[in-house]
Formats: sequence, C-alpha cells, structure tokens
Amino acid sequence: MLTLALVQEPHAAAGPLTVEGGLMVWTVIVFLILLAVLRRFAWPAILGAVEAREAALEAQLAEAARDRVEAAALLEEHRKLVADAKTQAHAIVSDARAVAEKERALAAERTKADQEESLARVRREIAAERDRAVAELRREAVDLSLAAASKLIGERLGGETDRRLVEDYLATLESRA
Repeated sequence: MLTLALVQEPHAAAGPLTVEGGLMVWTVIVFLILLAVLRRFAWPAILGAVEAREAALEAQLAEAARDRVEAAALLEEHRKLVADAKTQAHAIVSDARAVAEKERALAAERTKADQEESLARVRREIAAERDRAVAELRREAVDLSLAAASKLIGERLGGETDRRLVEDYLATLESRA
C-alpha cells in the first residue's frame, strides 16, 4: 500500500515544500555552468570596472588633498598680504599726518614771518612819515621864526646863515627835551 501510494502520488500536484531530486540536480548543474560563465566573462569586466572606479576615487581624493593644501597655502599668503597692506596703509597714513603737520607748521611760520615783515615795513613807513613830518614842521618853524624875526627887526632875514642859525637853535631845543 505504501508503494502504491508512492506510485500514485507522483501524479499528484507538487507543492512548494516538496523536494524533487531531478529538478534539484539540474538546478545545481545550471547554477555551476552559470557560475563558470560569469567567472570567465563577467567577473573580470566587473572587477576591472570596480578597480578603475576605486583608482579614480583615490585619484580624486589625492587631488582634493592637494587642492586643500594649496588652498591653505594661498589663504595664508592672502592673510600675509592683507597684513602687509594694512601695515603699509598705516605707515602711509602716519607719513601723511607727519607731512601735513610739517606743512601746517611751515605755513604758520611763513604767516608769522609775513606778519612780522609787514609790521616792520609799516613801522618803517610810519617812522619815515614821522621824520618827514618833523622835517616839514622844522622848515615851517624856521620859516615862521624868520618871518617873525624879520618883522621885529624890520628887515628881511632870509639868508642862508640866518636859516642855519635858527635850525641850530631848534636842534638845541630838541636835544634838551
């Protein structure tokens, strides 16, 4: 009965959990053939592509590292240039301030010298005018004195000796005062 049941059972429907020996052998053979074909043709191409991709990534990483080092060097150089530029700008501003201060001092000195020169010139002009006025007053005084004396004496005094005599007298009056 058991054998009969086994013989009759193969015609029965197979379920997903039933194991069939012939199908299993053919599945293993097809898998091994597929594995051999893949190993022979696909693996080298796949491994080559993977190795090429890995090499490209390593090259990109190395280039990125070089770029990072170069960028750091450029940044440091830029910082030095900025510091130098600030130092130079500060020096230029300091020099400009010093020059402006010197120019201001020179201008003030020139102005003071010009004022002193103008004051001296004005004083000289005043002294010259005063001397001219005094000389004019002396002449007028001599003329008036001679006119008055001539009226008193009754004669006209106007000679050079008379004029000198009056001027000398006026000079002695001036020296006493």
